[in-house]
Amino acid sequence: MTNQLDKATFAGGCFWCMVKPFDEQPGIESVISGYTGGKTENPTYKEVCSETTGHYEAVQITFDPTVYPYKDLVELFWQQIDPTDAGGQFFDRGSSYQTSIFYHDEKQREIAEASKSKLQESGIFSKPITTPILPAKTFYPAETYHQHYYKKQPEHYERYSVGSGRKAFQEHHWGEKK
Repeated sequence: MTNQLDKATFAGGCFWCMVKPFDEQPGIESVISGYTGGKTENPTYKEVCSETTGHYEAVQITFDPTVYPYKDLVELFWQQIDPTDAGGQFFDRGSSYQTSIFYHDEKQREIAEASKSKLQESGIFSKPITTPILPAKTFYPAETYHQHYYKKQPEHYERYSVGSGRKAFQEHHWGEKK
């Protein structure tokens, strides 16, 4: 008997930095970098970066919810981003780098909303959580060279993670291992 796989979609700024944390978890079938939430069909990276398509850089995760539940994916997502920054993430600015949880069904929406409320009430952040929770739209995989960038260009990926301020932010708020 095979377990039914599910999908989760998260926008957390640069999609390069959003693949590795999920890719390393048990029960994750795939993590694909791409674009969602916009109006242009099959957008290119250049089009999305132009800020004219309305798309977010995002990752779509195919997972086994009996091994790694959606609520755990949402918790891991929060630990990858600055949920109080509505203008982008770290040194990546603009609408394509904004954060969002894109829910695929009502249960995901409820889990995401409850998790967001819990995070806001936790006091971890002094500013309000601005990450929206939106219905999932068509997801377009990004160009091949963007897929699993952390494996293809590990030195550049690490420099980017450190240089952007993401890694220091994560360590400050969540500890060294995030």
